[in-house]
Amino acid sequence: MRRPPTWTIVLGLTAVFLSIAGWQISVHWPYRYREVHPLVEDIFGSRIKISHYHRTYFPHPGFIATAITITRESAPDLPPIGSVQTLSVEGRWGDLFLLRRRVHLVEMTGLHVVLPPPGSAASRADFPPGSAKGFGGPHTAIEVLRIHNSLLDILHDSGARYTFAVHELEITGLLNGQPMHYWLAMENPRPSGQITATGDFGPLNASDVGATNVSGQFSFNRVRLRDIGNIRGTLSSSGRFSGPLRAIQADATSDTPDFAVDDGQPTNVQGTIHCIVNGLTGDVFMPQIEVKSDRTTVHASGEVAGSPKTANLDIAIQRGRAEDVLRPFLHRQVPIVGPVALHSHAYVGPSGRGIPFLQRLRVNGVFDVPSERLADAKTEQTLTAFSQRAQSKKTQATHQEDPPQQDSEVVLSSLRGPANIHNGVISTTGLLFQVPGAQADLAGTFALHGEAVHLTGNLEMQTNISHTATGFKALLLKPLAPFFKKQDKGAVIPIAVLGTPGHYQVTHDLSHRK
Repeated sequence: MRRPPTWTIVLGLTAVFLSIAGWQISVHWPYRYREVHPLVEDIFGSRIKISHYHRTYFPHPGFIATAITITRESAPDLPPIGSVQTLSVEGRWGDLFLLRRRVHLVEMTGLHVVLPPPGSAASRADFPPGSAKGFGGPHTAIEVLRIHNSLLDILHDSGARYTFAVHELEITGLLNGQPMHYWLAMENPRPSGQITATGDFGPLNASDVGATNVSGQFSFNRVRLRDIGNIRGTLSSSGRFSGPLRAIQADATSDTPDFAVDDGQPTNVQGTIHCIVNGLTGDVFMPQIEVKSDRTTVHASGEVAGSPKTANLDIAIQRGRAEDVLRPFLHRQVPIVGPVALHSHAYVGPSGRGIPFLQRLRVNGVFDVPSERLADAKTEQTLTAFSQRAQSKKTQATHQEDPPQQDSEVVLSSLRGPANIHNGVISTTGLLFQVPGAQADLAGTFALHGEAVHLTGNLEMQTNISHTATGFKALLLKPLAPFFKKQDKGAVIPIAVLGTPGHYQVTHDLSHRK
């Protein structure tokens, strides 16, 4: 019997192999709708409805589905929480031949998820206790999951919504019970800015979601501070984080080259922070904050917590500069220059209600400016001349105008006392202003917006009242000196500091106007 040619044997074996492979693929084809539907529900951790679906074979096996709606398994009667325009799944022929349960790529375009207000009845219905197990990940390994041009809307009780635009989200190693790696690029709605992050998440602890580990690094750039109130500037920041979801340890640095409050002067502000973030509630605890502006370093600690979120901060300045502290708040030249120490507590009320930042800010504290000078040269010369007249050794009988003072002769004054900020107004009940020869104990207000001053109190001098003026005014005041002189002391004069920028004045306030 004649032996068949080799090529026919090879061809026959190939045909048998392809027949067996085809039969295997047909029997175990993973992209039938009945197989696809539970796979997609596994990915979303929810019920899904697919309007259109068709298989693909070349160059990769898989399927494409469009017009998908997503409903929570725990709340099938509530409106859908999301939709997907297009979902495509690609496998590998090698995985099919070897019967490996693995998907190479899942891509989504136009994913739109709408979440009800946190803590609302709808939120509790959508995500009841124990529902986290639905987000444990698929039981079929997905090598890469990519999400493009998608939206996440978080509703608020007020009817507003925060829309997070997710440009790209890529997850690798997606499998139930396994950690996954992610890369994210998105837009934050308020304050607006660009977020990028990369790191690892999981595996999800379904019985205790807060114990799920997360780690990575992030950047938050082009942040428009104006979006959160009457503050201005563009912030850039970056940092790293790690830990369980309920207590993520994070360290970050930031730079705002043009920070200002209301219409204050743009000021370069740099900061570092160590904080603990509760990823379940959004609360942030900040044991260590350091903010630098020119030569001044501000140390702070506190928290942003609650619903709605409020901020509480304890603030301290040990060896700062008064001009650095005041510059971001004032539109015009800062009035004083010199070292400053400060201790205060600040509270910032909820944002998003149309209330300006300065009206949401409350501060209670004390400060000390031990050796200041006035920034305006003419005013400083007037103060220096007054100090010379107020000192007992300067009580010569002349009433001529004092000559201009040289810089080396400029008098240093001090300013200290309690200060509170409420509704954009600084108030004090015991402001002590001192220069050689005199001191003033004042109470009143200073408006940050408009910079109007209204302070009243007593001026104590080493000399008598006539030395508060020169020339003819001093002569007229001479007969009144006994009425303002205390035993063994100089004059004690009621005064008022009043006015607005360019029109400030200090007057004798004999009636102590309030």
